[in-house]
Amino acid sequence: MAGVYQSMKIGLSFSRCMADIYTGKVDEQDVLVIICRTDFDPHNDNHWNAIWEGYIYGGMSNPEWADFADEYDDFRRMAIRLYDKGLIHQPRQFGAHPPRMPYYWLECFVPENEMNPAQQKAWDNYKLITDLA
Repeated sequence: MAGVYQSMKIGLSFSRCMADIYTGKVDEQDVLVIICRTDFDPHNDNHWNAIWEGYIYGGMSNPEWADFADEYDDFRRMAIRLYDKGLIHQPRQFGAHPPRMPYYWLECFVPENEMNPAQQKAWDNYKLITDLA
């Protein structure tokens, strides 16, 4: 690849990506977006509690967070932070129902120095916002 690129991650599973970020397998700063199969607002207590219980105990989803039962506050703060930065995309909010994939991280390369002025401004604004959060 010509030019300078930054490696970023696109997540395809809210529960599994959150676990990887929490355990340090993936750095939160490397996340471009997480495309979830969920439809919730982590600021809403009822929404968050339903998500939390589903990922802790299972039921409608796999108990992906069973090992993190004591980390409720940390996971919620992380979810709110990602949500407020616009890094959580939920296609179900728009009527789509994406399937669960066996893989859940995609790596992409974002060019840093070969952008037109509009792309550069968008990239600079994105980096500014993520640095502020």
